[in-house]
Amino acid sequence: MRDIRVATVQFRHAAGDKAYNFGRLRHFVTEAARARVEMIAFPEMCLTGYWHVRKLSRAAFEALAEPVPDGPSTRDLLDLSREHGMTIGAGLLERAADGGVYDAYVVAMPDGAWAVHRKLHVFEHPNICAGNRYTVFDTPHGCRVGVLICYDNNIVENARATALLGAEILLAPHQTGGCTSVSPRGMKPIDPAVWARRHEDPAACEAELCGPKGRAWLMRWLPSRAHDNGMFLLFSNGIGPDDDEIRTGNAMVLDPHGDIIAESPSQLAFSATAGRRGCARSRSRCSRRRRGDR
Repeated sequence: MRDIRVATVQFRHAAGDKAYNFGRLRHFVTEAARARVEMIAFPEMCLTGYWHVRKLSRAAFEALAEPVPDGPSTRDLLDLSREHGMTIGAGLLERAADGGVYDAYVVAMPDGAWAVHRKLHVFEHPNICAGNRYTVFDTPHGCRVGVLICYDNNIVENARATALLGAEILLAPHQTGGCTSVSPRGMKPIDPAVWARRHEDPAACEAELCGPKGRAWLMRWLPSRAHDNGMFLLFSNGIGPDDDEIRTGNAMVLDPHGDIIAESPSQLAFSATAGRRGCARSRSRCSRRRRGDR
């Protein structure tokens, strides 16, 4: 694996407005291209919108979904990827040939190749379908990439299985932080009043987003997914109001030792990953410690 310049994004999507959301993607891709980024990761379901879908009727929910790769969003992503010579990952609702609807993540590559991961652990709508396979694939950048969507990453075995399939970079798109968790140590809702006053009192907003309701919760477990499996990890997330919850952002890139090598309190985090040196050393370490075939 050679060194590769990557970016991960946090942004606030508009519920159900694919045209607006794709416009935001295009903006960030154009900005990333100026920094010679080769791979960029956007959040879960950022093209369709996320948390509002649980309130949709079955008909409206299914109408928001589209096929992959023949739907307009995937075609637009492939065109944008080819235009900038950049691999682009973005989330949407996929309508499968049998009519099932999935929380999916499309990765469009500049050579016209594409991959899609269907979220394994779903809860977003009564009629949503769960994926049943891991997703690891080769890229034109000389590295193998895996995808796990949001709660997929909370399950230790999912990250391990993805690494054992050869992933060197894990794309981890989320819509998280500020959620109501039953765990006494889990996430809790962000105070909407604090968010509303983010410009007048940015310190209070930062404390809310980066404390135990957001970043501090991530730091309890996210670095271990990279460290224990010898993978680079690109964490992308929503930021701000998402229906009745407030996402906490904190987009970041972690290296195979679990260290944060790029993080953004704003919207875009860039990083030049030390591909061959960092990943090879860490993968060798974790492979010696735990063999998946035992």
